[in-house]
Amino acid sequence: MPRRRLLLSSILLVLLTGLSLVGCASPRDDGLSDAQRQALRQQRLAQALPMPAADRVEVVEREWTDALRERTVPVRLYLPREASGPVPLVLVSHGIGGSRHGYSYLGRHLAAQGYASLHVQHVGSDNRLWRGSPFELLGRLNGAATEAEAIARAHDLRFALDRALADAGIAPRVDTARIAAVGHSYGANTVLLATGARVPGKPVLQDPRIQAVVAISAPPFHGLGDPGPILAPVRVPALHITAEDDDIRIPGYYSGLPERLALFRATGSEHKRLVVFRDGSHSMFTDRLGTGGNEHNVAVKLATRELVVDFLDSLWRERGDALEGWQQRHAALLSPQALEPQRSSRQASSAARAPESSAPSMKPWYW
Repeated sequence: MPRRRLLLSSILLVLLTGLSLVGCASPRDDGLSDAQRQALRQQRLAQALPMPAADRVEVVEREWTDALRERTVPVRLYLPREASGPVPLVLVSHGIGGSRHGYSYLGRHLAAQGYASLHVQHVGSDNRLWRGSPFELLGRLNGAATEAEAIARAHDLRFALDRALADAGIAPRVDTARIAAVGHSYGANTVLLATGARVPGKPVLQDPRIQAVVAISAPPFHGLGDPGPILAPVRVPALHITAEDDDIRIPGYYSGLPERLALFRATGSEHKRLVVFRDGSHSMFTDRLGTGGNEHNVAVKLATRELVVDFLDSLWRERGDALEGWQQRHAALLSPQALEPQRSSRQASSAARAPESSAPSMKPWYW
């Protein structure tokens, strides 16, 4: 094999190994269409953990196009079939290589508990990255990890919310005073940007309609050192979720628990909570099964979807003690850092220096 091809193969192998550990999404199964793969995953999920009965959840899909940006924004919406009035809306942003079909264990549960869950697909960093020549995968992934795509993802959320609230079949069923955003990995960065995070010299991407944020496995803003000035403007109630072994292992973009803790401490919200599961993996928060241990993976999914509901219920449904009850129910799953007390903004800023902050790198901020 020529030296150049051997080098490319080695890089690809390292990258794919890293992605298998990252688990925002995974390469397509050979010989299966997207629809077949999604059906298989849903079948496996339903076998592994309790899912709401089909008659409790309505699923709506839309394929919207933002003419100004010439960008398609596919969405999948999970709605409660029976609701006495408009329900809170949760926007969901996927990690790199994901799609609107991901995090269904969360979306279906939210709908069954009386929330609308709008899963937004970001076409510049979605599952289309896995299509095409494997030798060009590195280039496609680098193309997804760009400043332009990071900004576009935040605009995707705003556009999807605009369209949902203008859709005659959706708008009457949604309470516009109760809107939250949940994101995993790259999606966590996206929802933090949409709720106030500000990168110096870059556009302000905050959408004031979003009144709460859940950041799962949030990566650092690479190359910017102290995250305090970036996340101090996030003032909405915030829940950060991670795990002891929540590691992103993509070469050049490594991050782990210390970086997740730094971002939590830097968040400027007066009302904020941190949950750290023991052991685990980065990908166990997706629809993937098995990662982080078969039983632990399922237990964390069940606990995570309850946690998101309890967090939002504590804000909007007069269940102020919901998180304390959740902690008691799931104490065996939690790290000693499971529910770290909130800090003041001044304490957060002084304590928020990430491990790499003393020697800023040239890595892009947007991963």
